[in-house]
Amino acid sequence: MTSVRNYTDKELLNRVKLLEGFKEIPEGHWIIGVRSTEDLYDTFDDKFYEYVGHQFIRVLTGTTNPGGRQLQGGFKAFNKYGSAILKADEWYYNVWEYGLHRGRMPGLRQRGASVKVFRDGNMNDKSEEIGKPISGWYGINYHTNTYDFSERSLKVLKWIIGGWSAGCQVINDREKYLEQMDTFRYLYNTGEQTRVTYCLLNEF
Repeated sequence: MTSVRNYTDKELLNRVKLLEGFKEIPEGHWIIGVRSTEDLYDTFDDKFYEYVGHQFIRVLTGTTNPGGRQLQGGFKAFNKYGSAILKADEWYYNVWEYGLHRGRMPGLRQRGASVKVFRDGNMNDKSEEIGKPISGWYGINYHTNTYDFSERSLKVLKWIIGGWSAGCQVINDREKYLEQMDTFRYLYNTGEQTRVTYCLLNEF
């Protein structure tokens, strides 16, 4: 369901190093998101690449954009100015911390650095970087699209975002996601890594 192009490890690493906010490649586990230029409405059409330092670990599918419900006016329950669109081609160092998203699922929560978001309030079918970005703590988390972690549910791959993102970075590959969270849970509980860096790219 996603036509975002595939990249080599080297292509992604070279690209993130060119961004204005680049400081260094993190030593621990970190994530690159790639936002599809196609931007299919209400569809999981983006990708997420996990690294340890310079070493690629895994790729997952998901969305870096809000779902259709939010874009069409659901954002008013959160912010009257529009849906939160996380600014792309940007580094967010030490932005996330492992914990429970809404107290119900393992995820990465915005407990570290601030993020930059645009507010898209024109209620069309596109996620757009409208106006000037604003910086702050808006609960832009990293999670999956279910609270049901039964074996049967984990094998389900759904492509419609629905209400699962109001600006969060959301994975629809549930089985891979749970494996990923097992890693971040271990790192957090042992104190080996308490913060996770994220870099969001536009497809290039």
